[in-house]
Amino acid sequence: MERKDILGNQKMSKLLWNLSLPATIAMFVNALYNIVDTIFIGRGIGYLGIGGLTIAFPVQMVIMAIAQMIGIGAASVISRNLGAKNEERAFHVTGNAYLTVAVLGFLICAFGLIFIDPLLRVFGASAVLFPYAKEYLQVILVGSIYFPFVVTCNNLIRAEGNAKVAMFSMMIGAILNIILDYIFIFPLDLGIRGAALATIMSQFVSMVYVLSYIYGGQSKLRVKLHHLKPDFKIIYEILTVGFPSFARQVAGSIIAIIINNSLGFYGGDLAISVYGVVNRIIMFLFMPLFGIVQGMQPIVGYNYGAKKFQRVKEVLKLAVIATTVLATVSTLFGELFPHIIIGLFEDDPLLINNGVTALRIVISMVPIIGLQIIGAAFFQSLGKAMPSLLLTLSRQVLFFIPLVLILPRINGMGVIGVWLSFPIADVLSTVTTVALLKKEMNIINKQEEAELKLAS
Repeated sequence: MERKDILGNQKMSKLLWNLSLPATIAMFVNALYNIVDTIFIGRGIGYLGIGGLTIAFPVQMVIMAIAQMIGIGAASVISRNLGAKNEERAFHVTGNAYLTVAVLGFLICAFGLIFIDPLLRVFGASAVLFPYAKEYLQVILVGSIYFPFVVTCNNLIRAEGNAKVAMFSMMIGAILNIILDYIFIFPLDLGIRGAALATIMSQFVSMVYVLSYIYGGQSKLRVKLHHLKPDFKIIYEILTVGFPSFARQVAGSIIAIIINNSLGFYGGDLAISVYGVVNRIIMFLFMPLFGIVQGMQPIVGYNYGAKKFQRVKEVLKLAVIATTVLATVSTLFGELFPHIIIGLFEDDPLLINNGVTALRIVISMVPIIGLQIIGAAFFQSLGKAMPSLLLTLSRQVLFFIPLVLILPRINGMGVIGVWLSFPIADVLSTVTTVALLKKEMNIINKQEEAELKLAS
């Protein structure tokens, strides 16, 4: 059966499993790399190295934001066009995605290297953390020339139903990164620069693998020279649909800036390092959820384009159940064994004690957040950018930023107020998601009824 026929006809539970499992495994391995990377830096350099990594992290989030905007936006457009049997337009979308991400990759590198010092100061770098952050980020920015292309291609490969290739692309990069991290940080003693070199070298190998798939004749998205001709209507659609993903990542970057500065004010460099550890753990918990999202999106887009509304509703339900179960299991593990988890990164008693408190508070409402993540991605798959953008911003901007600015000032809560902002924002944004999803389900039900009348 052709991949695109599978998207429209295969049993839904099997289809979601087949598309989500590779993405979830890849996300899990990628999250594991982030954990191991931070452990190596903590053990090989110390908590100041983790602090430097935390300061540089917002820039990496912006790079990922641009790549995800193009990749997820193009993937949504491609899936819906494949569902509507409009393959030629899908090829044009692919070509324009390649062109756009290549141009933006070079611009990111140039802008970042020129303004690296003021950027790091805005991100909360103290005099102590600044040299660590700069040494790391200078190398990472070089990789921004080609890393966004890898991220974009992985999304497009999933859009055509070949999740395993995207999985291998991410796994190759993550596993190689772990190996090179150890070699560069310990035997070669390259410090935090070694961690950055390991990252961009492994990303380059992932790019080679992706290119071998695309140009080896295995991809169904047949991009020819004329498909690379800029079509600003297509580029606009890609950017519009993908903007919620961009907004989510950039909001995360803005939040990181606010948190870094707040924690620096209330708790100093140690508090920033604690956040660096906790943030890596949060990413580890969330990555499998995004694996299910990546499996769901091409199914929703294709079947919505094909007007198979029952399948759209079915995959939404299954994805919500799966993310909720995964998030609950992950949260229980974090709540029961926080000392062991934090202790992996550093054996400093102050870091461990502060980290345990932070972790338990921050992840307390993670079990309900799967619904919120699925909801935002669902609207994006339908090509409805505004509700997707609203849900994306609700958790990170509309609720979290006011909370993190206000709570630390109430009754002298300080750092604890920063940590409490996370679960409260999770609850408020999930309630908002439920309301919008109910409204959208009513619209889809009416569309389904109209299609049934036409068919009869």
